[in-house]
Amino acid sequence: MTASASPRLTPCAAGPGAAEILRSTLRRHAAGVTVITVPGPAGFTATSFTSVSLRPALVSFCVGLTASAAPAVRTADRFAVHLLGARDTALADRFATSGIDRFAGVAWRDGAAEVPLLDGVSAWLTARVTSRQTLGDHLFVVGQVDDGTVVDEAAPLVHHAGSFASALPLA
Repeated sequence: MTASASPRLTPCAAGPGAAEILRSTLRRHAAGVTVITVPGPAGFTATSFTSVSLRPALVSFCVGLTASAAPAVRTADRFAVHLLGARDTALADRFATSGIDRFAGVAWRDGAAEVPLLDGVSAWLTARVTSRQTLGDHLFVVGQVDDGTVVDEAAPLVHHAGSFASALPLA
């Protein structure tokens, strides 16, 4: 079956570059929304968070090299990941906004090693950086989990097709 034969597929414009193909394809991929924080304090909204390994417990995320939080991430030895619920769109927007103090007006406290922990999120974890590598236009960071908690079972906040959405169980 060709792309033109299927009404579900939207063909890319003639001759698109690989970056545009990746961008338009990944818009169709729903991703969980998190806020990553590091000492400083610094933080940003991310959809690149993922698990790497259970034994040892490793997680990873990426940050753009030109992002305002990138210098702090590059030097941090620890980070926190905050999993956001559907009610946290304002928090996600705040930590995605450039040129502001992202922590102003946000309830948070210093965790171990001065890693900022945001109050009121669905779950959080902290990790010690074990690997950092520049890959293309992003910094890829891996960390070993050392602490965390699930606060509530709120419906998760996801990002899909350029907008925030909520994921609900199908059954």
